[in-house]
Amino acid sequence: MMSPVSVKDVYSTTFNTVNENDTLSMCLDLFKKETPPVLAVLDEKGKYSGVISRRWIVRARLDPATTKVRSLMRAAPKVEPNLSLSKAAKFMIQSGVRQLPVFEKAKLLGFVTDEDIIHGAVTQEWGNAPVEQIMTKAPHSIEVARSVGAVLSLFREHDISHVPVMEEGKVVGMISTQDIIEKIFQPNQRQTLGDIKGEKIQVLSIPAKGVMNSPVITVAPETSLKDAEDKMHRFNVHCLVVLVKERLVGVVTKLDFLEPISQMEDLDRRLTIQFASKGAVIDENAQGFMMGEFDSFARKYKELLESGTLFVYMKLHGTNHKGQPLIHCRLQLRTVKGIRGFFFASAEGFGVEPTFRVALDRLDKRILRSKELSFDPTYAREYLRKYGFPSEEL
Repeated sequence: MMSPVSVKDVYSTTFNTVNENDTLSMCLDLFKKETPPVLAVLDEKGKYSGVISRRWIVRARLDPATTKVRSLMRAAPKVEPNLSLSKAAKFMIQSGVRQLPVFEKAKLLGFVTDEDIIHGAVTQEWGNAPVEQIMTKAPHSIEVARSVGAVLSLFREHDISHVPVMEEGKVVGMISTQDIIEKIFQPNQRQTLGDIKGEKIQVLSIPAKGVMNSPVITVAPETSLKDAEDKMHRFNVHCLVVLVKERLVGVVTKLDFLEPISQMEDLDRRLTIQFASKGAVIDENAQGFMMGEFDSFARKYKELLESGTLFVYMKLHGTNHKGQPLIHCRLQLRTVKGIRGFFFASAEGFGVEPTFRVALDRLDKRILRSKELSFDPTYAREYLRKYGFPSEEL
């Protein structure tokens, strides 16, 4: 549990501004000179209009000399100085924006970032907890000889942004979406990647070794969250690799920090649900459907899981079938009482509701398959039923 720390204790009053009619080149110059996490965008009257980050510019792959800031800027939830870190983290997850403007009435005071919130949280008692409490266990990985295309497929299928690179059972590097964008898809760098310099090959065939970062920054499962956050900050990385005797057992990202922070004020409640979407439209009917499905799920496990939060991430992939969008749904259930743990499931399909139902069913199976429930006769029977065993054998 955290002491009452609020946004006013951690936010920065120093920030840079650009006009919505400026070009992206001006933004890139500011990011290069002063490395701010985000720029505040002002309209023609000099009033706050939104935010823009370097990552969004890089990912867009637009001509920075001619593209205006207004084409890429985003609205971000405004927060007040007295807002708790827990609620600010929740806004970040829901909006997908990791830098929130801090306002007092109509005045922009500054910005609070994900790093600010994480640092503020780990300086409290919670920072003494071990990394294994929040890490993503048994993470996906990829072999060093696999192609960039395979890495991108892994990112898309599981909606992740970092993957450890393996060689002979050991972690030798790390690849993020940012690495691929900057080293592969940036025109000026496409032909300057070490061993592949000058080779005219398709970029998706480049091996993981050609874009990975090495050496990786590692921690142990028993490393405190405070020390892990300090390593992230010192080495300026967004993901740490968790090793036990050189064996990969987990990864820790900033999102892994933010999720438990966002639910700290809900510790005394039962299972709750939190939505975030990128491109996918989740209207009231869809939310009502998902809440109904989740309520049934929560009632089933209420005695064992007691409390926690289900994070629902919906992403539009842009393909349509008979008017239905292709949706990727990722579910992460973090429990804080009862059987503590982290459970993950994902699904891809047409339409928000059916895709959510498939993902929730997969999450259900993963929980039933967990070691904690495998010795409980009630849940063992339910697990066998899920996998089609005849009733007379249960």
